[in-house]
Amino acid sequence: MGSLADPGELDSVEPPQQQPSFDEFQRQTSLMTSCTLLWKELSDHFTSLEQDILKKSEALKAKIQTLDSETKASLEVLEQRETSMNVSLSIALQKVVENKKAAILAFDEGVEQPEVDDSTGLLLKLKSFCVKMDSRSFWNFLTAKKKDLDSLRVEIPKALGVCVDPPRFVLESISEVFPEDKREERNERNNDLGWACVLMLESLIPVMMDPVLGNERKLVTPSVKDKANEIAEIWKRSLDERGGIENVKTPDVHTFLQHLVTFGVVKNEDFDLYRKLVVGSAWRKQMPKLAISLGLGDKMPEMIEELISRGQQVDAVHFTYEVGLADKFPPVPLLKAFLKDAKKAAAAILEDPNNFGRAAHFAAKKEQSAIRSVLKCIEEYKLEAEFPPDNLKKQLEQLEKPKNEKKRPAAVPANKRTRANNGGPMPPAKAGRSTNAYVSSFPVAPAFVRSPPHTQYPQAVPAYASPPAIYGSRSPPYPYSPEPAPYPGTPVNYSPYGGYCNGMAPAYQQAYYR
Repeated sequence: MGSLADPGELDSVEPPQQQPSFDEFQRQTSLMTSCTLLWKELSDHFTSLEQDILKKSEALKAKIQTLDSETKASLEVLEQRETSMNVSLSIALQKVVENKKAAILAFDEGVEQPEVDDSTGLLLKLKSFCVKMDSRSFWNFLTAKKKDLDSLRVEIPKALGVCVDPPRFVLESISEVFPEDKREERNERNNDLGWACVLMLESLIPVMMDPVLGNERKLVTPSVKDKANEIAEIWKRSLDERGGIENVKTPDVHTFLQHLVTFGVVKNEDFDLYRKLVVGSAWRKQMPKLAISLGLGDKMPEMIEELISRGQQVDAVHFTYEVGLADKFPPVPLLKAFLKDAKKAAAAILEDPNNFGRAAHFAAKKEQSAIRSVLKCIEEYKLEAEFPPDNLKKQLEQLEKPKNEKKRPAAVPANKRTRANNGGPMPPAKAGRSTNAYVSSFPVAPAFVRSPPHTQYPQAVPAYASPPAIYGSRSPPYPYSPEPAPYPGTPVNYSPYGGYCNGMAPAYQQAYYR
């Protein structure tokens, strides 16, 4: 009989391990997979954060280096400006003393006024006013010489250089019309003197440049700068009297903006006003450069988009090239859109029943002007490869062809209607028989009867102008009358007292800066 087991030994015997079920195994496997994916996701996230931090750190370092270099350059410029101040002031003071002596000598000796027969005479004449600081005589002489604009643009800066105080001289010269027009008598011929104001303000810039630093610093006294700022404020306050920004005249706008740039009185709080003024007068050639000088470079994309929306694509192209945004605003599509809009406008003119008489003429002028603007733009910015101008030139020739044919003098036909008995002229055709017809319908008077001269006719009978060359010795095709022709087509308008119309479009004066 075997012995019984020790109770302690029974306690030490391990129970048999239970094997995990299949579901438990799947649960554990899924948990491990989720943990692995979560670990990978967290690892990628922190890696991305680390890369972003490194990139931002490198960008920050580059900005710090750029800032350090800019700061260093600014400090060098400031140091140069400070060290050059004494030299610049010394040179300017010496020039003022020389000009003062020349002015005193001119007053004492009574220098004879030179004759203006060439550029040398023009310069001497301008200097004679400047050396005496005679701003009123200078202004009167300048405004009477608009035909010599190119020569004036060259000579005026030289003449202003002999003034004792050039900035004050310019402000006094243009004070008659800017900031407010103080003239008592005005007419259409001399009403616009903005060209003279802009010319003087532009000519003053090189005169005010620092002799050492050049255009980086302008030599303007605080009193003159305060005066220029006051003038700008007066002009802004007068906008309401001028009818607001929308109704102010372009020459006035150009003068105001050039005044701000010349004297450096631009204000950041007026940027919105400057932008509206520039867009409203964007067709002026100088406006893109003025916009940059006014500090509107950051607003240029918005201004270009506004010009495009207003149908001023050619102006938008000029602004685009001024700021280097030709990639963002391709010029060729803009120019083609401009031509398309001009063609639509010309078609609308032809369909206007209120403008039937000259519709064809106005429509042709509209298209011709658009094509010329585009051709000039293509030539200026070298776009021939992207936009060949040959077809445009042919279109322009076709549009100008009717006008050229109209200008061509007609052949004078021989007058075969003669009398057989006395050789006198036959009465004109029925179309010419009228109380206003120039050719007499009566036979030539006998030799013994003396016809009275025209001066002996009563005052009630007006003297008629001689017939134009295009009709020769024959009467006009219909009675002389200021009313439109009775037959369809483009009528020829006749002036009641000025003789017959020559069929040519009136010549308008070309803009002085365009």
